Amino acid sequence: MSETRIHTTDAQPRATTQETQTTSDSTETVCPECSGSLVTDEVHGETVCQECGLVVEESEVDRGPEWRAFDAQEKDEKSRVGAPTTTLMHDKGLSTNIGWQDKDAYGNSLNASQRQKMQRLRTWNERFRTRDSKERNLKQALGEIERMGSALGLSESVRETASVIYRRALGEDLLPGRSIEGVASAAIYAAARQAGTPRSIDTVVPVSRIDAMEFKRTYRYVVRELGLEIEPADPESYVARFASELGLSEEAERRAHELLETGKEQLVHIGKNPVGLAAAAVYAAPLLTNEEITQSEVSEAADISEVTIRNRYQELLDADGEER
Repeated sequence: MSETRIHTTDAQPRATTQETQTTSDSTETVCPECSGSLVTDEVHGETVCQECGLVVEESEVDRGPEWRAFDAQEKDEKSRVGAPTTTLMHDKGLSTNIGWQDKDAYGNSLNASQRQKMQRLRTWNERFRTRDSKERNLKQALGEIERMGSALGLSESVRETASVIYRRALGEDLLPGRSIEGVASAAIYAAARQAGTPRSIDTVVPVSRIDAMEFKRTYRYVVRELGLEIEPADPESYVARFASELGLSEEAERRAHELLETGKEQLVHIGKNPVGLAAAAVYAAPLLTNEEITQSEVSEAADISEVTIRNRYQELLDADGEER
């Protein structure tokens, strides 16, 4: 019997605690008088009911800055937070940077001894930012990814994805025996395909500082070892870029997408270079909409041979039932 009483006594406070928590949670969002919705008045530090005006809580702590700003420029000047962290920097942007201006906080120039002292501090700060070979490797590789991403017109999110892929390759010791430029190029190529904004190999190789054979070999190795899931490139993902470079109309671009959709339904795309199919669609569509375009113009924009364009062009027209 005593065990039963102890069990009953222990259960009672638990039920009471749960009821109290439920009651407190409900009072945070609902007025206790009229069940109206509550709003927070940050200026006066109060929580007030919108319906009856009851002050539910007062003297709240202001979590904002202690200074005031009257426009966006003044707010940026007074803000004391740093830039957000980013994977595009080897230390994710969390390290300290020492300015090179040799001036103090008031804008006055430093004397000779102070300049020497600041130069020594910059030297040691740079050494501490890259303390081992892996950090130096990562710093160089991320610089390459930033350069290639800019040259290829890739967005910042794609470059961040490429930096994550490279960090994984570095963490799993895939770098020995391979160049930094090769793995960085493979990372940016894989990231672009994952994001649905692929670039052709012929476009990536010229900005990668390595030859096509090394690039292909390194890319296959990185994808296999990291287990990256990359779907085959969709020919339609190239159409918008080619159409923009050639200055095609919206009607021609829409017709190019329709040709590729019909071609995929007829399985024309299997075993074909997606860049070649996209170039052929971009060449065929303006002709079907009575616009002037030449194979040499499309070949230069897509970096694909005119022979490939002619072959894929006829296959797409046959699949679509068009005669030309």
